[in-house]
Amino acid sequence: MAARIGFDAVRELMRRYLDEDGDKRSITAEGATIEEALKNAAVQLDCPVIRLEYDILEKGAPGIMGLGSKRWKISAYEAAVKKKVEEEHDESFDQGLDLPVELKPLQSNVDGRVYVRLASDGALLKVTTPQGKGKRATEKLCIEKLHARAIHSVDEALIKETVKAAASEWVVVGSFSANPAADALLTVELGSQEMEARVVMTPPQPGGCDLSREVILAYLRNNKVVFGVIEEALQGLEDAPQYKEPILVAQGQKPVNGDDAKIQFLFETDRTKLNLEEKNGKVDYKELHLVQNVVEGQALARKVAAQQGIAGRTVTGKLLPSKNGKDLPLPLGKNVHASDDGLTIIADVNGEATYINSKINVETVYTINGDVDLKSGNQFFLGTIVVIGNVEDGFSVKATGNIEIRGNVGKAEISAEGDVIVHQGITGKGSGTVTAGKNVWAKFIENAQVTAGENVVVTTSIINSEVTAEKRIVCSGQKHASIIGGRYRACEEINAKSIGSPSGGAETILEVGSDPKSRAKMDELDAKQKILQRQIDELDKNIFTMNETKRQRKTLPDDKQAILDELVHRHDELTDETASLKTEFDSIQTYLNNLKVKGKVSVSGKIYPGTEIIIRDTHEKIKNEYKGLTFYLENMMVKTTKYEELDDEILKKGPPDAHQAD
Repeated sequence: MAARIGFDAVRELMRRYLDEDGDKRSITAEGATIEEALKNAAVQLDCPVIRLEYDILEKGAPGIMGLGSKRWKISAYEAAVKKKVEEEHDESFDQGLDLPVELKPLQSNVDGRVYVRLASDGALLKVTTPQGKGKRATEKLCIEKLHARAIHSVDEALIKETVKAAASEWVVVGSFSANPAADALLTVELGSQEMEARVVMTPPQPGGCDLSREVILAYLRNNKVVFGVIEEALQGLEDAPQYKEPILVAQGQKPVNGDDAKIQFLFETDRTKLNLEEKNGKVDYKELHLVQNVVEGQALARKVAAQQGIAGRTVTGKLLPSKNGKDLPLPLGKNVHASDDGLTIIADVNGEATYINSKINVETVYTINGDVDLKSGNQFFLGTIVVIGNVEDGFSVKATGNIEIRGNVGKAEISAEGDVIVHQGITGKGSGTVTAGKNVWAKFIENAQVTAGENVVVTTSIINSEVTAEKRIVCSGQKHASIIGGRYRACEEINAKSIGSPSGGAETILEVGSDPKSRAKMDELDAKQKILQRQIDELDKNIFTMNETKRQRKTLPDDKQAILDELVHRHDELTDETASLKTEFDSIQTYLNNLKVKGKVSVSGKIYPGTEIIIRDTHEKIKNEYKGLTFYLENMMVKTTKYEELDDEILKKGPPDAHQAD
């Protein structure tokens, strides 16, 4: 009948099975047949075949006339010995899981056994201890077995003592008239290629003696059977001999060839297995993860050394040589090296790990042969990215080196620690962003936010954009290169052929002479201070009102007093925060005032009315149309001089090769 198992019993069962699994040691074995593979596994694991469990790795095939044959390959391990789980009965047992599981004994029940053997020194008796709930052997059974061998002269007291001890040892309990000519006989048969030895026993005649384990072993030795003797088989023949049938008593060991060396890859070499990313339970088709970024010093693959073969032996002791596994060289490609022990491949640089033409490489340049769109997904690379096509709206390209885009950039996010080079234009549609640790190079920029750690260089036009450069903003490559509308900040210089709109409809603001990042931080701090000041003003009004009420009534209810205390506490916090912001603001202001950079705006062509120039903190609104001027600051006034040519070798050389990122 089905029983109910409590939680504790389930946990103990799981623990036991985990322990058993942890004790398993598996090996790989081969053979022409499944039986042969199992025998080879038994030799390696040093256990009987009957105790093996196995999985088939490769099915064998006999082939035709020996051609096309294939060996069986298995993964085998010794079956774990089940451990008995003690059931602890308590009141909570019946509150466990209601599982319809038949409770089976984990240990088999074996009755005590009786063996009789006739030897030159008398009739021998052996009694074994029962296992589990097996029954003990009885004196009656012992006497019956002795009588069956025609032994009637016995010591019953000694038989009783032997049964009680059940020590599994031979004890002389009787005597008989021995006739050596009637003893049991033994022959040995060697199997094919001397890999097996079997014995055939002939039963003794009346008065003859049985063969002991030692006698059988000596007979095997005399017949040159010296290896692979099966001790259990010899003991079985001594205890319960089997007559007139061949019994396997020795088994040779076939040679085991060593496994060849192999490479274990620590990155995915099959790109079809790279998975999509899920966000909030939905697949993000923009995140395809087609690039496997690695960092300098990262392990990319490990070599498992070739294994030495294990020599075999026949039962007669002849050595059967084996083959050692073949070595193979490390598949070293570009930008990788071998570890000191010669077993691990390590990346020399940041980049993409690839396995091409049987070589492991780290590519520092990743080329996208097309557009960045749903097919390619967003891109992030620890190196330089080259996009042969366009970057479509809504996608991002990020790199720790340079980014070169042969086509256009839409409303996208582009970010590089080196240069960003756009062969065509940037059309941000109001929210596209381009950020470079060094320079941004483009044919045109429209409705985008562009930030550069050094220069922004455009050959055609910059329209209605927000552009920030730590050094220069230059728009002077074409005859009508112009900056129209938007806000532009550069520490050293803004230089263009045309600035502003002839119609005056587009507001164009140019700022030079200060650190753009610091200026932006000041604007941020100023905005925060204004917000905090409004909150403080509101608190002042509420605190004043409640203090007036308290003054008139001499006191406030506890709940109102708690509110007043909280308002005062909040007022003090905001006052401290405002003071901290002001300190930071003043520090940046001092830094900007001490900058040695003069800052200038140069226009080789025309600058139109409506353009505003800010040099440091001095503002100048252009009211008339001018041509060929450079604006600079002197005595806190914006002044002009004849147009000064741009003098910068880096800008004159043009954009760098994207492959050469520092």
